Amino acid sequence: MNQRVNLELGDPRAEAFEARQFKVYTHRQLDKIAPLEQLPENLRFDMRVVSQVLPFRVNEYVIDELIDWNRVPDDPVFQLTFPQRGMLRPEHFDEVADLVRREAGAAEMKPVIERIRAELNPHPAGQMDLNLPMLDGEPLPGMQHKYRETVLFFPSQGQVCHSYCTFCFRWAQFVGDKDLKFASSEADSLHRYLAEHTEVTDLLMTGGDPMVMKAKHLRMYLEGLMAPELDHVQDIRIGSKSLTFWPYRFVTDPDAEDILELFRELTAAGKHVAFMAHFNHWREMDTPICREAIRRIRATGAEIRTQAPLLAHINDDADQWARMWTDQVRLGMIPYYMFVERDTGARHYFEVPLVRAWEIYREAMKRVPGLARTARGPSMSADPGKVEIQGVTEIGGEKVFVLRFIQGRDADWVQRPFFARYDEAATWLNHLEPALGEERFFFEEAFAAMKAEKQALITKAS
Repeated sequence: MNQRVNLELGDPRAEAFEARQFKVYTHRQLDKIAPLEQLPENLRFDMRVVSQVLPFRVNEYVIDELIDWNRVPDDPVFQLTFPQRGMLRPEHFDEVADLVRREAGAAEMKPVIERIRAELNPHPAGQMDLNLPMLDGEPLPGMQHKYRETVLFFPSQGQVCHSYCTFCFRWAQFVGDKDLKFASSEADSLHRYLAEHTEVTDLLMTGGDPMVMKAKHLRMYLEGLMAPELDHVQDIRIGSKSLTFWPYRFVTDPDAEDILELFRELTAAGKHVAFMAHFNHWREMDTPICREAIRRIRATGAEIRTQAPLLAHINDDADQWARMWTDQVRLGMIPYYMFVERDTGARHYFEVPLVRAWEIYREAMKRVPGLARTARGPSMSADPGKVEIQGVTEIGGEKVFVLRFIQGRDADWVQRPFFARYDEAATWLNHLEPALGEERFFFEEAFAAMKAEKQALITKAS
């Protein structure tokens, strides 16, 4: 493992962190990952089967530095990156396993895989239609505009990650089906759309992972935001897992300093740059190279906010969250969100009942210092908006969930409390029913009208 140094940016001694070659493995190279040779054959077969359906990609840094191979298969980072049998429904697993055993050809395999993927809700929360913005009467693929003040942009050069998370709600981006992909390489369209929508104050660069891009490509998208006509775009967020999966991006990669210089220029121009770091377990921050990368990003004037879903097999424990949030604050990062696992992909493997999610969140909050209590949650990024579980209580003798919108498609919904019947098995908003004699939740009628209006615009444009 590289030794940690504590140097200022530009200090020539920074080369004490040796550059590392990025080497990645996909499902086609599973048999070339040396540590897997120690695992039973049945586990390796399970991985081959599941990786036919769900995307798999891992690099040597994760294999060598983050996984405790003595704890496999229970190691949390192993669960985070390597396919497990339970990630497919039994009937789906058996169907694909039969094809793999028979060494079926692509012509026989492809329609089965496509059908199974289609049953896994590949694009939750209206990503492919309801969130699609329009420019000059035409839809803008590669962008989403779900909330009034925030635009999401998917640069085409950033539609992979250094490794893939097994729970990823954007797994459909990575399976090679163009119909399931969100991506855009049009910096001009992005800037034109933002110029026409002065209500937008936040741009979120997402993917995939924008940090797989070369610095020159990232600059192409972000440098234009410093133009006077885009003064209203004050917040630039970059959603990334790179601090876990490839922290060398900010330390020894050939254009690492170019990336950091872009962050410095943006902050000097008055932009608020927020690096949205995805950490699922405290161990991901426990390497010297990761901590040096964190230090370098913060030294540019950018802030680092952290977020993650609550996941069975990985972090469904209050102690893990308390340690993770405490470590993040100590390293100068800001805990931001605990999410509920989204209703897509392998959700049945990772999902935790909402009541249990709230209990874990509450217990973790009781164990952290005040500066770590900035994390909001548990939050569901559902069709109508981000809905937070605030607690469980009794009203008039009825046991209920107390909920509120942290963010909503209609800004008037934000911070408005509402109530759902208590349900021990519910894992998502659509599993809940209104409480206290109400026939529907307060937002449902307006949301249905929004969907109809948006679909009419898309139909007209097409």
